[in-house]
Amino acid sequence: MPDGHVLDFSGVTKRFGAVAAVDGFTARVEPGVVTGFLGPNGAGKTTTLRMLLGLVRPDAGAALIGGERYAQLRHPLQTVGAVLEASSYHPGRSAANHLKVYAQAASLPESRVDEVLGLVGLADVAGRRIGGFSLGMRQRLGLAYALLGDPGVLVLDEPSNGLDPEGIKWMRGFLRQLAGEGRTVFVSSHLLAEVAQTVDALLIISRGRLVFQGEIADLADPSEFATVVDAPDRAALVAAMAAAGIEGEVLRTGLTVRGHSTEEIGRVAAEAGVALSSLQRKGPAFEEVFLELVNGVRTHPSASGAPPAPDAAPPAEQEPGPEPTLDREPEPAPRPGNAVERAPASDPRSAPESEPSAASPEADRSFSVASTGVIDVIRPEDDRVNGDRPSDEGDPR
Repeated sequence: MPDGHVLDFSGVTKRFGAVAAVDGFTARVEPGVVTGFLGPNGAGKTTTLRMLLGLVRPDAGAALIGGERYAQLRHPLQTVGAVLEASSYHPGRSAANHLKVYAQAASLPESRVDEVLGLVGLADVAGRRIGGFSLGMRQRLGLAYALLGDPGVLVLDEPSNGLDPEGIKWMRGFLRQLAGEGRTVFVSSHLLAEVAQTVDALLIISRGRLVFQGEIADLADPSEFATVVDAPDRAALVAAMAAAGIEGEVLRTGLTVRGHSTEEIGRVAAEAGVALSSLQRKGPAFEEVFLELVNGVRTHPSASGAPPAPDAAPPAEQEPGPEPTLDREPEPAPRPGNAVERAPASDPRSAPESEPSAASPEADRSFSVASTGVIDVIRPEDDRVNGDRPSDEGDPR
């Protein structure tokens, strides 16, 4: 069984002209778990993955796989399986022949082609031309390619894109199975709901900088959560909690208790013989915390690349005053609605990951989540943000 490798990003920076696509990104991806790479469109996800796979050369820092750059790997296909897009296929070639090309190039036995097609559920269409495949089938074929060398590391960009609900459920379980075998599974996405159900660990990137690293449970502080409990006999519940030294606030929906878990409240009620009608843990939603992180309203101790504060201004300018407007020089303090601190205009790191434009101040940029769960960039006057660089720089396949 292949061994996973640690993916190590150390101060990785990449600029395209005056635009800082990735800026001082430092993170670590461990084997044995599914790690999600989450961020809005244009945050720098694809550029970061391309630097990891040697498709883009960083201006500073290093992206290493098991302590080596991708170009230094002796057997790349047997070490890393990567898929950054689902369109690099000859439409007239069959699925089996498509994989045979790569198998021969990597000196792998052709029997491996049938094995991986079976793993991803394409054994019955191995002889069909790829031009007739749906997007979901192409996604599965891309995963088959990534598994061709039986690698210890998998790097997948939006692997669930185009899959139907059954396919998404299958993909979720399959990735967990691969991680359970000790492989390193690194998956980028901008679909919050799917990430929440799939990954064990999470990296969140915004404007090319890491804003969170850890488990989803670590996103919010425990003090932000409360236990809400209710019972048909609310008076008996209040008395039982008071006897146990637990205080709660009585609301219309029940009792709100802070500092105590649902297990503890449930045990107190059970010992007192009080039947409960509801018992739940409430706190900030994943979507809410995510948006606060990428917009700079919330910071997390795991962040390694928060935008630096501007140089201190003279004391006279630091006195409290009216909140700055868009046509004034920004103050060091963050502003509501766009709380990410801006560096001076001459600092290229303050530019969003997009086409350079003097008329596109960072203050005009924010993120939102549509009803479908897709994160996108909102800019009032310019919608040309696309920090993840175009896919014309090649694919590791």
